[in-house]
Amino acid sequence: MSSSTATPGRAEQRPRLSIVIPLYQEIDNVEPLLTRVHEGLADYRGDWELICVDDGSRDGTGARLRTWAERLGSHVRVIQLRRNFGQTAAMQAGLDAARGELIATLDGDLQNDPADIPRLVDELLERDLDLLQGWRRRRQDDLLLRKIPSRLANALIGRVTGVALHDYGCSLKVYRAEVIREVRLLGEMHRFIPVWVAAVTAPERIGETEVRHQARQFGVSKYGISRTFRVLLDLLAAFFFLRFGARPGHFFGSIGIFFGVLGALMMSHLLVVKFVLGESIGQRPLLFTAILFLVVSIQFLTTGVLAELMTRTFYAAGEHTHHRIRWESDPEAAGWKPPR
Repeated sequence: MSSSTATPGRAEQRPRLSIVIPLYQEIDNVEPLLTRVHEGLADYRGDWELICVDDGSRDGTGARLRTWAERLGSHVRVIQLRRNFGQTAAMQAGLDAARGELIATLDGDLQNDPADIPRLVDELLERDLDLLQGWRRRRQDDLLLRKIPSRLANALIGRVTGVALHDYGCSLKVYRAEVIREVRLLGEMHRFIPVWVAAVTAPERIGETEVRHQARQFGVSKYGISRTFRVLLDLLAAFFFLRFGARPGHFFGSIGIFFGVLGALMMSHLLVVKFVLGESIGQRPLLFTAILFLVVSIQFLTTGVLAELMTRTFYAAGEHTHHRIRWESDPEAAGWKPPR
């Protein structure tokens, strides 16, 4: 990482900031996006870099990003993934490449306002937070397809996870780098980043603040009503990994013990009926139900043991990412902040 020192008369030097923006099929937004970022960060009291991650776009987004990066300077870095891995993988690639003490993320559709970033940085430092989440209180989206499902999802996520925020879906966030680097984003975990961050820091160190939101001007939204169902599945996964990620045997074992106790009670009753009362039990549905419950119990207990072995092996072997980079700006040649 290149070195930087505060210059005389530059009061309250802010930490180095990395801005990560994943883009997919956003060729028309490249120029206005980079322009808006530079305008919004013009008065930032510190060094900053911009990392744009092209998530396998086929419309020329990557090429246009590289062209504008050459025009603007080495502080603009471009990462192109070999194919479309999804927003989560693209965001993780940007986080891996970030060199700042603070990291800001936002979408590439220009609905988030980059001019909010300096204010979020100041607020995060003043409130001594590890994550400051944007809240699109006056969201400029379709009421039926976007706003209502989002509100329902936010309420459900807060209820299930215990991390109560108004807007989990807003990509405009500012993190402390040492905290977000303890979280590895896989699948579609970008929707629940505050929840995953709460697994490595105290929930009271996660805050939110209102940010501006604008209607999309260029390109087509990548989200639809089908995302609601994926959110429900992802929420179940988040709940499991947060509560039982390091001890899956407790989850599967509890279910196995529950069915095992029920099966044992049923068998005990049938033994009394058979040997005390002298009645036949061979054709009773309860017998088959008890056998089923005992078999299910053994399966869950065995699954719990295997899950514990896999978890311990995973943590012993280390973490791995699943995205693949096709081209990336040279980090050694990258600079901080555009020339004045």
